Amino acid sequence: MRHLLPLLAALPLLGAALLVAVGRRLPRIAAEITGFVVSGGTAALAVVLLLGSSPPMVEWVGGWLPVAGESVGIVVVGDGPALGMAAAVSLLTLAALAYSWRYFDEPPHGHRGAFTALLLVFQGAMCGFAVAGDLFNAFVFFELMSVTAYALTGYRIDEAKAVQGALTFGVVNSLGAYAMLMGIGLLYARTGELAMTKIGRGLDTAAGHGGPDALVLASFVLVMTGLLVKAAAVPFHFWLPDAHAVAPTPVCMLLSGVMVELGAYGVWRVYGTVFAGPGGIPAADLTRALVTLGTLTAATGAVMCWYQRHIKRLLAYSTVAHTGLFLVGLGVLTPEGDDGVALYLLGHAGVKAALFACTGVLLDRFGSVDEHALQGRGRPLRATAVMFAVGGVALAGLPPFGTALGKSVAEEAVGGPLTVVYVLASAITAGAVLRVTARVFLGLGPRPRDAEYETSGSDEQPETGTLLSRVPDTMTVVPALLLAAALAVGVAPGFGDLVARSVNEAGSGGAHAAAHWTAHGALLGVASTALAAALAARAVTRPRWLAAPGWAEPLRRLQSGHVGDYVAWLLVGATVLGALALPGVLGG
Repeated sequence: MRHLLPLLAALPLLGAALLVAVGRRLPRIAAEITGFVVSGGTAALAVVLLLGSSPPMVEWVGGWLPVAGESVGIVVVGDGPALGMAAAVSLLTLAALAYSWRYFDEPPHGHRGAFTALLLVFQGAMCGFAVAGDLFNAFVFFELMSVTAYALTGYRIDEAKAVQGALTFGVVNSLGAYAMLMGIGLLYARTGELAMTKIGRGLDTAAGHGGPDALVLASFVLVMTGLLVKAAAVPFHFWLPDAHAVAPTPVCMLLSGVMVELGAYGVWRVYGTVFAGPGGIPAADLTRALVTLGTLTAATGAVMCWYQRHIKRLLAYSTVAHTGLFLVGLGVLTPEGDDGVALYLLGHAGVKAALFACTGVLLDRFGSVDEHALQGRGRPLRATAVMFAVGGVALAGLPPFGTALGKSVAEEAVGGPLTVVYVLASAITAGAVLRVTARVFLGLGPRPRDAEYETSGSDEQPETGTLLSRVPDTMTVVPALLLAAALAVGVAPGFGDLVARSVNEAGSGGAHAAAHWTAHGALLGVASTALAAALAARAVTRPRWLAAPGWAEPLRRLQSGHVGDYVAWLLVGATVLGALALPGVLGG
């Protein structure tokens, strides 16, 4: 079965090549069916491989096997976390393709299948990144993923905003990729290896008893900077809200649903495989770096989410906040923290993609994603209203959703004051979603003044040229299935322990920690949900709660829209990351 691993990346790429070659000669429905079949086939393959991944599989692509321990081949790894991410990527891409079945106008003659082909390339790149066993090819897939995401973000190229958002996305993420490539170069110079496990052993051998040095620190900072840019951690996050505001809805489903999560997955994978040994970065220093950046990310994302009027930007900042929670859970470096983040990530992927899908329905019906302008206009969309509300309470961590199970396990792992970060960040972001539900779909509360809000979303253009006679079934069924999947993560018997076992075998030396519901975790989930509901109710009845106080104004001004500012903050973030990890090098 291991020989099938490379197909996870190859199948979508071949399908995209086929659509590029013959798509212009196909009717639109044939091109979309082709994409659906290829994406679905890759998803099925990922699930089959995942079910048969014990023990973990390793494959050298093209049969370039190591000779005397040396190889120039490309290695792919099929353990539980890698195949789990590939399966999540493939299933969510399939959902995005199904959602967009009738969502766009007929492409111009000669370009049929272009959007579907781009989604397949995106899927192939993300799957390749998930299973890559050597750092350079992880970078190659990282870049392919990024380039495709730029094109998808600016897909509506006739709109200046789409081009600007894609350009910002492209510049910031490209700089992150260059940083990653320089870090890989330093590691290769030190060890002469590119396979992650061999780099790790090479660092340990080169260090001897002296511990890490400045070169190791520099490579760590550079590689992690690239991954944290993709994860949208503060202060690397500025590209994300701007990109989400202009990207087509199916693209937003993938950006927030799996691409950002792949950044967090990359941090976990690269540290555990490359830098976790005695020649790498000490555990205490990584904990300091990730917990500090994660807490800052969660707090900043939650505050900015609360003060948004533009619904897509609101959801984007929610993603930033939850990324912070992922990093905090990973940063404590315990099997329980890893397990909680894995489950949290799976639940969040379904919930966040569903919320963007529901926002797409509003955009289709009313040509707006402005919470103020849409007040009460969503009353006829009852199914969408229910799903939006369900997505809100799922973000808050209400049992028995998978987000609640993952949050519960992670809270037990981090303990102490960091538990408060989890409760507050999830409650504030969920409260913002519930506030939108109350205003847009129920028409509750007085009409607030425009000055009390952040950036408007009233000038958005519908993603269909003419209003469809009704909301297509796919645009309702897809978010419903995504929410059902997020629920299944929390209620499927034995699923939590299965995920925990796979994660621990890959990253915790085989140490197994149970992942199950606890009374304490369930109570915290209920408390987060109650706080979210209270915040939403207060905001609806007292619009002044949405006027950003003086201390929040600097955060709002930082999201300037100027790519030069974002580049400067990327450099600041890399410097801060290095400063947080420096004590271990000095101690060595």
